[in-house]
Amino acid sequence: MKKLVSYLFLLVGVGEMGILSARAQQVTVSADGSGNFRTIQAAINSLPNEATKPRTVYIKNGTYREKVLLDGKQNIILKGQSEKGVVLTFAQARDAWRCDPVAGQDDWGVATLNMRNSPDITLENLTVINSFGFDATGPVTIDCPTEPTKKKTLSKTGHQMALRTMPGTTRLVVKHCTFRALGGDTVSPWDVDAGLYYFQDCTMEGGVDFYCPRGWAYAENCRFICHNTSAAIWHDGSADQDSKTVLKNCSFEGDPGFKLGRFHREAQFYLVNCTFGQNMADADIYWAQSGPGAKQWGRRVYYQNCHRQGGDFAWFKNNLSAAQGAPKARKIGADWTFGGRWYPKSGKAATVPLKPSNLNAPDRYSARPATASLSGGAVASAAPAPAASVDSVAERMLLYQRTVGGWPKMVNNIKVKYDHAMTVAEEAATRDDAGRNDATIDNDATTREIRYLVKAFQTTSNAAYKAAAERGIRYLLKMQYANGGFPQYYPDLSSYRHQITYNDNAMVRALQVLRDVSRRANGLEVVDAALVAPATTAVNRGIDCMLKTQYVQKGKLTAWCAQHDEKTLLPVKARAFELPSLSGMETVSIVQFLMDTESPTPAIKKAIEAAVAWLQMVKITGYTVKDQPDAKQPKGFDRVIVPEANATIWARFYDLNTNRPIYVGRDSQPHATLAEIEYERRTGYAYAGTWPEKLLNRDYPRWQQKWNSNATPTLGRKQ
Repeated sequence: MKKLVSYLFLLVGVGEMGILSARAQQVTVSADGSGNFRTIQAAINSLPNEATKPRTVYIKNGTYREKVLLDGKQNIILKGQSEKGVVLTFAQARDAWRCDPVAGQDDWGVATLNMRNSPDITLENLTVINSFGFDATGPVTIDCPTEPTKKKTLSKTGHQMALRTMPGTTRLVVKHCTFRALGGDTVSPWDVDAGLYYFQDCTMEGGVDFYCPRGWAYAENCRFICHNTSAAIWHDGSADQDSKTVLKNCSFEGDPGFKLGRFHREAQFYLVNCTFGQNMADADIYWAQSGPGAKQWGRRVYYQNCHRQGGDFAWFKNNLSAAQGAPKARKIGADWTFGGRWYPKSGKAATVPLKPSNLNAPDRYSARPATASLSGGAVASAAPAPAASVDSVAERMLLYQRTVGGWPKMVNNIKVKYDHAMTVAEEAATRDDAGRNDATIDNDATTREIRYLVKAFQTTSNAAYKAAAERGIRYLLKMQYANGGFPQYYPDLSSYRHQITYNDNAMVRALQVLRDVSRRANGLEVVDAALVAPATTAVNRGIDCMLKTQYVQKGKLTAWCAQHDEKTLLPVKARAFELPSLSGMETVSIVQFLMDTESPTPAIKKAIEAAVAWLQMVKITGYTVKDQPDAKQPKGFDRVIVPEANATIWARFYDLNTNRPIYVGRDSQPHATLAEIEYERRTGYAYAGTWPEKLLNRDYPRWQQKWNSNATPTLGRKQ
């Protein structure tokens, strides 16, 4: 009996293992938590490196803000639910990556989707984006220890890769995928010795050489969109005379004057049944003189049945007869392209042996080997990136981030909170709201998410969090006015949202984030170094705006209003109960920000001294504000200002001309006492407080001692 039970147990165990083994052939990724994993990288990491049969990572529709690396993996299919629905996006300038003295010694990790020594990979139904160029506001100069000058200027149209494969990644199949970048080398499958690449029904977009395979490549029914006038396509076939890039039934379009292609080394191009946009330049595929060119096998560029909208150019007339073996157009296909080394269409076994990949092949624009020496001795492969973990709050922040880069404070009149789990339906609805026009810096929105996400990145190593924080920082840079001010919302500038907003310290918090980026401090040292220069410029502009908006009352510098007109810089009204006035609250954070300036200028010192003098002058002594129990009131209490010995308070608002405290309710009329304000506002808004206490009693004396400032307030611009 025991033997029978044991036997039955063994059968059950084998059955269960069989089921588990079958299930292991596919794992599901879903950003909403309905799959096995929330990130693509986590799903890939869960699979063993080697396998005799393909394993599928099925990716549900959603935006995945992460950098993905396949290192030593084989026989994996990354399959999206739909091409437009699955978006993998990351921002990385190649030159910025190369400036990192440790990580950037080669291109490993530079792209949004990276592969190294990973044969037999299939990509299907994916959109892969390197958003650096789309996000950047212009060229920036960064510190670059790997350059002789120790500086590097990054262009938004410089090299940036969506897909980068290192040597050892061969027999790559790509179907129904979109690859987008604004700069060069968007799609860079680089194994000149053994690279075999098959693209079908794909869209590729980028700048110079944005489709640039090495080895053997076949692209069929693909669309190419060029944002550069140098060249759209490129090829390196220098390791084997048979290497070639074949493009069949493909279309080309782009910016006015875009050129079709070029090559730096030995290359072989076949374009069959292709169509060209009317604005393509009248320029044949050419040798770029910065490279050795085609000295061994000569120029090999062949066309058959290609046409241009608006009329053909003579240089792409049919010339297949000049190619070696004079192939017929009908025979040119995927199997023909790879010459017996691989049969991706028919599935036949290879009849021609494939040369081994040179894993130490030099990169295209650098003499540095693809894997750098770690200690001056033997060359070693870079260590694989650690598996990223997940922070539940950060994951919700990713869901709420708007397309423009910022975050909302409320959705459907409900405050955004990240401390509770979301249902699948809530996550789906939030993801669908990404295009909403409600991003803001009001009530800590955007700045709190940026700071939380960089901390989450440091804890989890999840690159998606860092990328989201960087998008948020770029949002701050984008929303700032040329005069240095910040609106409350962007891009929604309706109503009072367009005004320069000191209210609730919105502009100051934005500038504090950018100051930490510029100083590489308080956790923000981990973000892209390319953000340092524009952040520094933004902080300087912000300080200039603060100095210009400080109100001059009867020839004397005083304080700031909660809102200022973005053009005249004068105090202005916002909500009904927020009249043009001087603020006893917002002035404090502005002064504290100015005091944190390294080597403050005389103008900054004068502004600080004047504001402190004003705060001393308008304080209300012998009174305090209290919430007193009152059972007759709706909330069970009332807010009152009452006498109290040795107490000091400040009003939120002061009259622009008399410096008298004013209290304003929804009637938009200034009143002399808090008791005159309707109950809802009286208990729902801060009309009086002790905001300047810390500044006057501790911070300012320390600052004054440090800078030995004895300056007196001086006249400023008349207002």
